[in-house]
Amino acid sequence: MAVSRERVSIWTKEGALVALIIFQAACTSLFVADVFDDFREAGRLSLHLNMELFANLGLIAGIVVEAAVLWALLRRQAHADRTIGAAQGAMAEMMSAQFDQWGLTPAEADVAAFTIKGFSVSETASFRGSSEATVKSHLNSVYRKAGVSGRSQLVSIFVEELFHGPIKADAKKQQAHVI
Repeated sequence: MAVSRERVSIWTKEGALVALIIFQAACTSLFVADVFDDFREAGRLSLHLNMELFANLGLIAGIVVEAAVLWALLRRQAHADRTIGAAQGAMAEMMSAQFDQWGLTPAEADVAAFTIKGFSVSETASFRGSSEATVKSHLNSVYRKAGVSGRSQLVSIFVEELFHGPIKADAKKQQAHVI
């Protein structure tokens, strides 16, 4: 399973935050030990010891809050990753079904997918190892089979379906005339 750079970056940031929290906890434990040592030597609470104790309580509270926030963020990130994964899968299925409905060849479907993702003709040609003229030819065939006049209308079909559900044939024709 390939791990994206973005995912590695997130793990690195999480690891750094956890390490920081552990470091803060270690430092706080030294400060707490110092307060107990000072109290043992003095035998009573003084203004100085009260201030140190209050500062230590603040450090402990900060560590607890940091840990809770990190935990909540990690849970939210995991949920977002699952949601995005599901949406990506749904989008891929939706595109594949629509491409089949239009009767696109595998090459046309590949070019259409790159186009919908926002890649230029030259980028698509480079990805596919073909000429720009071949990509343009495939795109013209895709536009004709989809009943659209260009890239923006092709993309809008899928955007519209994501937001409002499947587009009826009549609505698609009306959309092609409006745009």
